[in-house]
Amino acid sequence: MQNVIYPIFYLFAAALYILALKWMSSPSTARRGVRAGEAAMLLAVVGTLLRFEVVEYHWIALAFLIGAAIGAPLALKMPMTAVPQRTAIAQAFGALAAALIGTAELLEAHPSGFVMAALTVEMLLGYMTFTASLIAFGKLQELLPGRPMTYRGQNYFNLSVLAGAICLGVLMNQSADPMTIFPYFVGASLLFGILLILPIGGADMPTVIALLNSYAGLSACAMGFAFDNKLLIVAGALDGSSGFILSIIMCRAMNRSFTNVLFGGFGALQQSAAGSAEQRPVRSASPEEAASILDAARSVIIIPGYGLAVAQAQHKIREMHDILTKRGVEVRFAIHPVAGRMPGHMNVLLAEADIPYDKLVEMEEINGDFPMCDVALVIGANDVVNPAAKNDPASPIAGMPILEVDNARTVMIIKRGMAAGFAGIDNELYYMDKTLMLFGDAKSYVSSLVKELGAQGNE
Repeated sequence: MQNVIYPIFYLFAAALYILALKWMSSPSTARRGVRAGEAAMLLAVVGTLLRFEVVEYHWIALAFLIGAAIGAPLALKMPMTAVPQRTAIAQAFGALAAALIGTAELLEAHPSGFVMAALTVEMLLGYMTFTASLIAFGKLQELLPGRPMTYRGQNYFNLSVLAGAICLGVLMNQSADPMTIFPYFVGASLLFGILLILPIGGADMPTVIALLNSYAGLSACAMGFAFDNKLLIVAGALDGSSGFILSIIMCRAMNRSFTNVLFGGFGALQQSAAGSAEQRPVRSASPEEAASILDAARSVIIIPGYGLAVAQAQHKIREMHDILTKRGVEVRFAIHPVAGRMPGHMNVLLAEADIPYDKLVEMEEINGDFPMCDVALVIGANDVVNPAAKNDPASPIAGMPILEVDNARTVMIIKRGMAAGFAGIDNELYYMDKTLMLFGDAKSYVSSLVKELGAQGNE
């Protein structure tokens, strides 16, 4: 009876995984997609527990309780700014779980042939993704330097370590006693994961997160082949392919290739540019002056960035949006694909404040509207609005598609100071005659704008 029931659970789980990916591709259906994914995971877990191979449940129950005790507080207390770090650490432990399952199977079953090859791929990707995700977590959490760590001949050394891990994996498959080679194989896989992320800077972290998600999914897919588990094959392939496609989208958004992301050292701080930022004059405005400009505008485009997430200003932005909209001002939000620290970061942040989905406009659709825009209000964004991407062929971000806010009639930028963004370069937008710098914490400054707009409306 069990052999009849659990495949039905797996079938429905696989269908829900596919629907979850489809629905999560649009902000208007993303919540439905999340619920579908949760239901799919529940069906997958229940179906697995119904398999005849599971004969004891006490260790499973204990692991469930421990995992829930750790996971629930993390989910409830995690601020939006820490979601990229949480994603990285979740990928790390998911990949480690896959690698450890492969290790247990190798120790217990002593497989050979296709199963052994699938386990080797699973463990290589699992252990590599584990350490790579830990390093990504450390950089995002600022436990490690966010800038690229590079040295002469680094790429050749990294590729040599990867080649060594692959060769050791091949030898394991051909050896009568693979456990004599196994420790060296694991060591090389773990080392390559570390080396893979060290030369990658903060500007490339959104792409790296998506790529590591792909590796973790492919590890699970390989596990599915090793255990002849069709649901793992489907779910792992979906995870791996979606992460890979998302990485391609992110690279296109930055006009960069995978090899450039992995080996380019992008994100290194250019001290000369950063150091000269304070020497050039800029125009600034008080909250009263900025509120008057917004009140007189007919079209306002808000460009959110990581600074908005850090300040948790999304709810105050919603208040300002409501005030301006009631006064007949057209307010929209321009979303750059790599704004924030992970794909969709700004979409999720604004959705949390119940900003209408139809007000969130992608870069390709809104760039043509900036010349007709009265005010472009940049909140915490930097590199994604830097005109150097299109004006300076020598810039590290040259060719990267940007939100062309420099074409708006007036540009206002809420920022704590003149520090460079993730790319480590100065932003010419700050020094344009049409630009007004609004110095301060995003949440506090927007609160002041809301207060001034309310006062002006009562006059």
